[in-house]
Amino acid sequence: METKDVILELRTKKGLSQDELAEKVYVTRQAVSRWENGETIPNTETLKLLSGFFDVSINTLLGSPRQLICQCCGMPLDDSTISKEPDGTFNEEYCKWCYTDGKFTYDNIDDLIAFCVEHMSNENWSAEQVRGYMADMLPKLNHWKTQEKIK
Repeated sequence: METKDVILELRTKKGLSQDELAEKVYVTRQAVSRWENGETIPNTETLKLLSGFFDVSINTLLGSPRQLICQCCGMPLDDSTISKEPDGTFNEEYCKWCYTDGKFTYDNIDDLIAFCVEHMSNENWSAEQVRGYMADMLPKLNHWKTQEKIK
């Protein structure tokens, strides 16, 4: 979906006119009209305001141009699973289970692997297979790369 369609859909779901949305994000009605006609897209600051107002990620506002993956556990992200900063803004790098209220849930990669083994293993995927997969995949994610550099 394109940005123009996303903004139009979000605005109409909230039952707002272009004037009302414009007032909420400090732009003109004409600016909203240009976004919805695909002539322009909102600037970075306005995207942040729209993200907060509609409670969706900037990635969603832009039509989900990239697949978001939690950089701690590797889980695919959507607006319902993306973490938020203490001020309520989306943090598109992490899921809400790995990063909450400005803090990471897992400081140790082995703790995360143990959690995943416990919750992901089943009759089709043994504990050893899960452990091997996670031990191979997690160190490639940004959170753990950064942790490794700090050590």
